[in-house]
Amino acid sequence: MSRRTEILALVLGDALASAAALAAVAHGPPAWDWLTTSGGARPLLGVGIVAAWGLLFAFAGLYAERYARGRLDELATLARVVMVGSLALLFSIVIDRLQGDSLRAAIASYALVQFAAVGGVRLAVRSAQRALVVRGHGRHRAVVIGWSDRVETLYHDLAAYPAADIEVVGAVRLRAPSEVPVLAGAGPDAVSTFEERYPGGDALPSGAVEVTATGAPEAAVAELPGLIDRLHVQDVLIALGSDDHETLDEVLRVCDGKPVRLKLVPDFYAAVGGMARTEHTYGIPLIEVLPEPMPAWERRTKRIADVVVSAAVLTAGAPLWLALAAAVRLTSPGPVIYPQTRVGRHGQPFTMLKFRTMVHGAERETGPVWASHGDRRVTPTGRWLRRLRLDEVPQFWNVLRGEMSLVGPRPERPFFVDRLRDQIPLYSRRHRVQPGITGLAQVHLRYDDTLDDVRQKLKYDLFYIETMSLGLDTKILFRTVRTTLAGVGR
Repeated sequence: MSRRTEILALVLGDALASAAALAAVAHGPPAWDWLTTSGGARPLLGVGIVAAWGLLFAFAGLYAERYARGRLDELATLARVVMVGSLALLFSIVIDRLQGDSLRAAIASYALVQFAAVGGVRLAVRSAQRALVVRGHGRHRAVVIGWSDRVETLYHDLAAYPAADIEVVGAVRLRAPSEVPVLAGAGPDAVSTFEERYPGGDALPSGAVEVTATGAPEAAVAELPGLIDRLHVQDVLIALGSDDHETLDEVLRVCDGKPVRLKLVPDFYAAVGGMARTEHTYGIPLIEVLPEPMPAWERRTKRIADVVVSAAVLTAGAPLWLALAAAVRLTSPGPVIYPQTRVGRHGQPFTMLKFRTMVHGAERETGPVWASHGDRRVTPTGRWLRRLRLDEVPQFWNVLRGEMSLVGPRPERPFFVDRLRDQIPLYSRRHRVQPGITGLAQVHLRYDDTLDDVRQKLKYDLFYIETMSLGLDTKILFRTVRTTLAGVGR
């Protein structure tokens, strides 16, 4: 079942189940007829309630991918959401129409019927999805990296359980130190490699590209990003030894920023500490490294806040922004808006917008360079805009487009990203989340002048990513306003 088909089946199933539950309870015993309205408003109210359930399910992450999660786990989440939704319905509609025991009985009955109806539909969808997975449809594409014996053991353990929802499409097999590390894809040579060690065993699926890496294990690890892109990999399964900390660090570094899940065979739990969570895939214990920093409801709340605040700022401040645009245009030749390519989430480039603060063609002779204190390329109007950080206002449009967030690590240009990720370990980890107009580093530190400045800001960025929450975002926004009013930008 494709991801699009899965979502469509769940949305339609939830809507039909919610409508059936509403009809069964709201029009049950006469004393519980709490949808009594005049004229044609009753059907409209019913449609609104069904739509509200769908939005609540989406807000709670019930349409997010439930990979490697059991059906009981999904039902537990559904039970919590139904409880919250039923209480919201109680206080918004029912409480004024029923009294005493009728009130409690009506809402309790509705919650139970809603849970049973939606839960039953979801169990049916998940069962159909599981049946398709067993037949080889819609599995997660995975690459295994590790020492030969552990790679092969893990591969055959997964192959023995098709319902585990993982299809191994390649393997980075590290041999003994005296041997050459070989990265085996799902080509004919890779198939024979597995079959030689396990005569008559399952072969890797065909269609992948075989790559051979020479030298130390790090040389094989360096091939992972290209392999992930070519094979459209969704998971990287790491089967290393308990002493391979350097190799693990290298795997985390090269995969950071890639849209993949990293999962370890449990030996490395002590090495990754609190950055991991354990899951079991049909008895095969795997540890997810660097999971999503925020729960689904917080991510959606953050996105709603981004849209609402950005729309309000651009709309309410429109006269001021037009005046600033005129000031930029009249005081310096060149365009008002300066578009610049930056690197966003998962390393994807996007065009970031700013009010132009430098002379037109400032980097024509020098190439990409960071702005410095007292930079002569900055125009008089631009220096004032930078001091008040008003040059960043056009980026609220990037936020509306979903390319940025209000709060997050500041996006950098591809030229500097290519340099910095080779010089600073874990630099690409900044790309796990949406870049922001402001961030923890920006409210504590000034602009970058040197590589040491970048390293210092990276510490704040990584701290933000590992501890991000709506509360932390609110603190950063308030501090940004204070910093802007103080005029300490540059």
